[in-house]
Amino acid sequence: MTPLAKGCVAEFIGTFALVFFGAGSILMTADATGGAGSLVTVALAHGIALAVFITGAMYISGGQFNPAVSIGLLAAGKQSPGQTGAFILTQLAAGACAAGMLVFTLTPEVTNNWDDVAKTGTNVGATMGSLTHEGKVLSVLVLEALQTFALVFVVLTTAVDARAHKLGGICIGLTVAMCILAFGPMTGSSMNPARTFGPALYGHWDMHWVYWIGPILGASLAALVYRFVWMEPEDGATSGSEREKN
Repeated sequence: MTPLAKGCVAEFIGTFALVFFGAGSILMTADATGGAGSLVTVALAHGIALAVFITGAMYISGGQFNPAVSIGLLAAGKQSPGQTGAFILTQLAAGACAAGMLVFTLTPEVTNNWDDVAKTGTNVGATMGSLTHEGKVLSVLVLEALQTFALVFVVLTTAVDARAHKLGGICIGLTVAMCILAFGPMTGSSMNPARTFGPALYGHWDMHWVYWIGPILGASLAALVYRFVWMEPEDGATSGSEREKN
């Protein structure tokens, strides 16, 4: 297999795990009492999934698992447009397959609750919150952009930059958990179009475009700040499988 193919396989596995276990945690805690406990469970599920799978895939693909992160790496000059496009398509396919597996294994009656979806949150674990259901587009857009800015900033400064102390995916996973704990109830804290895309295929398209534009804006801004403030002139496109001469 070529380095790009190996990278795509790693991206599929990691993105599938993020959506499957992340969305699954929302479904499993939908009826739990004590919202704070449920929120911690969801934040930990997403954060741990990223921490372990990014660490496992970092030397293969960079462990991106997120179209916004892939676009951020492209904007920072850390990978080629071809690799970025291949990874994004793979991530979207993985998100769709993960959501489909949840529907298949848990049945639509569990994964969808059309009678009271805003209250129970069992919409295939979709990344939606109170602001989404209230139709507050600007608030969701800004919050998703700011959260993704934080995520991509951490990706670039802790995992990509050669000068950073490498801690695997721990810092990235903790960043996602932090964002979910802070704003999950309001926006769903997606920060990841692939994470939103999978559940959307099963009828949950509420404000879907915002969960693309917000993360992409935040990721691009973080990449530009990093590129023009901290990146050394000799740094090149050396992310993930690019280091393997992809």
